[in-house]
Amino acid sequence: MHVDWSIVKAHPLMRRESLVDPDNRRHYVNLPHVIAMVGLPARGKTYIAKKLTRYLNWIGVVTRVFNVGEYRRQATEAYKNHSFFDPNNKEALAIRSKCALDALEDMCQWLEQEGEVAVYDATNTTFERRKLIYDIVCEKFGCKLFFIESLCDDETIIEANLKEVKVKSPDYKNRDVDEALSDFMTRIEHYKKVYESLDEKEESNYSFMQIYNAGQKVFVHRHEGHIQSRIAYYLMNIHINPRSIYLTRHGESEFNALGKVGGDSGLSERGWEYAKMLSKYIKEQKIPRLRVWTSLLKRTIQTSSAISAPQERWKALNEIDAGICEEMTYEEIKQKYPQEFAAREENKFKYRYPRGESYEDLVSRLEPVIMELERQENVLVVAHQAVLRCLLAYFLDKKSIEIPRIKVPLHTILKLTRAAYGCDIQEIRVPVDAVDDHQLL
Repeated sequence: MHVDWSIVKAHPLMRRESLVDPDNRRHYVNLPHVIAMVGLPARGKTYIAKKLTRYLNWIGVVTRVFNVGEYRRQATEAYKNHSFFDPNNKEALAIRSKCALDALEDMCQWLEQEGEVAVYDATNTTFERRKLIYDIVCEKFGCKLFFIESLCDDETIIEANLKEVKVKSPDYKNRDVDEALSDFMTRIEHYKKVYESLDEKEESNYSFMQIYNAGQKVFVHRHEGHIQSRIAYYLMNIHINPRSIYLTRHGESEFNALGKVGGDSGLSERGWEYAKMLSKYIKEQKIPRLRVWTSLLKRTIQTSSAISAPQERWKALNEIDAGICEEMTYEEIKQKYPQEFAAREENKFKYRYPRGESYEDLVSRLEPVIMELERQENVLVVAHQAVLRCLLAYFLDKKSIEIPRIKVPLHTILKLTRAAYGCDIQEIRVPVDAVDDHQLL
């Protein structure tokens, strides 16, 4: 795909000066980053872009996806057929070039104003296109750039992506599935005519990563700095195999029944009843190769004790440390430490218990758990309210401010399964009564 240079030269983006202020970056990023996707359609670029964005936001890096396909849909009338992507269709090529530049302009403006990392989701299939991105992002705006190419020759992965995502796109709304598949396959052929894969000799000065067949093999070239290292490590751990993750809190504990925070009490009578029901439910599901993870605390180990599956104990899954407030009720905390109680209500995510932890600390502590969850098949995690709130925030793409308010009731199983670009959640209530402690921790 060749760049229409008349459009490039006339575009407002090419006349703007960089306003990036390296002294105004947040704690993770000294310079804003652009992650530019590369690859043929139906190779999982958007899946990677959205998943990566979710991860970076979760660890506290302000990140956003800019999808050129969405700009194209806004700029044109209803999609007609694959001919719009024929490299010989000059009129369509001009529209597509302008949409690509519009997305770049919005992206650079957003990075100047508030963003730390922007993901530029487009095919970017030629040396010429990538050189243009480099010139604008690095030379003009002074940002860092990291290309991520998704390569796939596994027909089963491509076919699954086509059926799960592409034929359901707005381009094919109210279209016959077979007709949509045929059109999209021809669309891919148009891209193949001009496709040039990232090349370590031709593009030796670029930082990039190539992912083959959804993580079967990974190649990294000249990655630079903290953010790119974290991105490379994260993407080396994810896979797209069908699986389910089950999350549940421990059964009601003796301290739950008394309204106390933290501690290491055992299960109440109702908590033991939940443990039996949980074991029965898991057995009935016949989940292949299930692994069970718990914290080191007594109540989670007791809850999983009757489940017949390999079990692992994680210190990282221990409940948030309430410091000097451990084993107190919230009424006692309010009376003894009124200033702490008020500070916690003001910003529950960032508030750190004296000699304890904050939700922000907990997210950092749970990052290795997320990495390992991404590598695993079916897992049951038996943990605690604050811990599961943080894990759910990652899978459900919740903002940090929302994390302390996510509802995770006792005696409830949450089943997470992979959807097209995210995660579906099913809530299974087990008929054993328990206290409602939603506001605690």
